[in-house]
Amino acid sequence: MDYSIKIGGEAGQGIQTIGDTLTKVFSRAGYYVFTHQDYESRIRGGHNFFQIRFSDKPVMASRKKIDILVALDKDSILLHEKELSENSFIIYDSSKLKQRYEDPRFLDIPFVSMAIEYGGGKIMSNTVATGTVLGMLGMKLDILHEIVKDTFKRKGEDIIKANINSAVAGHNFAVKSCMKCSFDIISSQQQSKILINGIEAIGLGSIASGCKFYSAYPMTPSTGIMNYIAGKGKEYGIIVEQAEDEIAAINMALGASFAGVRAMTGTSGGGFALMVEGLSLSGMTETPIVIALGQRPGPATGFPTRTEQAELQFAVYTAHGEFPRIIFAPGTPEQVFYLTSKAFDMAEKYQVPAIILFDQYLADSEWTFDSFNLKKLVYNDYRLRGENFRNLKEYRRHEFTPSGISPLGVPGDSQHLVVTDSDEHDEEGHIVEDADTRIKMVQKRLLKKLPLIREDIEPPFLFGDAKPEIVLTGWGSTYGIMKEAVDALSGNKSIAMLHFSEVFPFPSIKKFDYLNLLDNAKLTVCIENNATGQFARLMRAETGYEFKNKINKYDGRPFLFEELISQINNKI
Repeated sequence: MDYSIKIGGEAGQGIQTIGDTLTKVFSRAGYYVFTHQDYESRIRGGHNFFQIRFSDKPVMASRKKIDILVALDKDSILLHEKELSENSFIIYDSSKLKQRYEDPRFLDIPFVSMAIEYGGGKIMSNTVATGTVLGMLGMKLDILHEIVKDTFKRKGEDIIKANINSAVAGHNFAVKSCMKCSFDIISSQQQSKILINGIEAIGLGSIASGCKFYSAYPMTPSTGIMNYIAGKGKEYGIIVEQAEDEIAAINMALGASFAGVRAMTGTSGGGFALMVEGLSLSGMTETPIVIALGQRPGPATGFPTRTEQAELQFAVYTAHGEFPRIIFAPGTPEQVFYLTSKAFDMAEKYQVPAIILFDQYLADSEWTFDSFNLKKLVYNDYRLRGENFRNLKEYRRHEFTPSGISPLGVPGDSQHLVVTDSDEHDEEGHIVEDADTRIKMVQKRLLKKLPLIREDIEPPFLFGDAKPEIVLTGWGSTYGIMKEAVDALSGNKSIAMLHFSEVFPFPSIKKFDYLNLLDNAKLTVCIENNATGQFARLMRAETGYEFKNKINKYDGRPFLFEELISQINNKI
């Protein structure tokens, strides 16, 4: 069982409401779910869609073919009719679209009139549509009823009843009208699953990692992190500050970190450009900070609400001068959750900035999981506090040590002064100009720490044949689509994937000799959502390995399953 549903229409028509509700129904019914969205940067109008794929087996990417199209406007039919699979249907309201379609695949459902009759107003038409889809699938409404009750419990019994009546009306209409509906919905024997997207996973991971201060300026796709943490701030004692710009945001977070708490900021490429000075301040003062960097197509404002993987080089190399930084590029919300924890731990352990690099696709995509293993979370307080700090005979913030890691004291928690400066400084943190101290400080901050950081970086994840003839390689949000491609092609091909989620410092081959795997393969392909193959270039620079074959997509949209399979087959 594997079905895809697309809800299309203009911004403001309730596309998200229908999509979110159906997704919750499927996940609570125990099915595996994957969703992705496509929307324009406007509040009203344009064309948007929400696509849901659900199955009785794990799914990690969207397919091109769809089984049910909920068309809330004419453009949805014009743009997506060609995507229909065999035995698929389009549901629409002819009174709203002011057009009737005679094709037997079209089902004319009076969303608006039923909403008025059974729900008391047009606003209930989205609930009618939701009930209609469930009726076409042959699913019961008990889970939807519970969702409605949870969603509208603060609005009273009348609103709850109106929504339930509207859903029932749509459901019954579909059951009677769609006699040709033959969807084979396998009853799930599994329990309700966790439903989470990338943004929520970053927010949840930061809270679980002890973040106590978050500052940011709103910018898609990172804004949701601030909203999520702010919604939990009172419960977990977290201060969330919307700064006047990204310069203020990173400096506020650095100030909070210097003062003794775990701090974070988030932005996109345009905002990260403004944060570069603060990033270098973190490097010079050795103040730990976590930065969530959401990629979207540029240059400049580009496609504000689309996706791309074009800021890897920006994240790796942008700075004033040389200092270590850590970059994670998770591929699933589960990886996001764990790597956010690791980012906080390593940033504080090595007193460096750590960047969580994601993109619009991962930010919005919803996945289902059975559970998260909380034992995999890491929390170590590396700061000097209380008696441990007060009992020291002397303290130097930037003390030379064999590891390059100096004691990180909390200001005001001891009689010792905690001093640092953005200029080059001595062990105590005071400005200096001499060459000898400069050499020692660069060795301390960079050359001593970097090998230690690299030891904590995990190698890429291998999935598929242990000795593959074909190796697909990618990073970040390409995880799901590559994994599904390997599953689909493994029946008659020796194929595997290498997925890099910890990308800088580049992982060594001590734990896993992935270079040997690539060298012994007959065909290697690097798959990226950018035009120039940024990861392939980074890998060549760091290891000397060069990919002869690349698949690059840079139209602002993610790879779809059939599309990637076709391009891989063209390389074989």
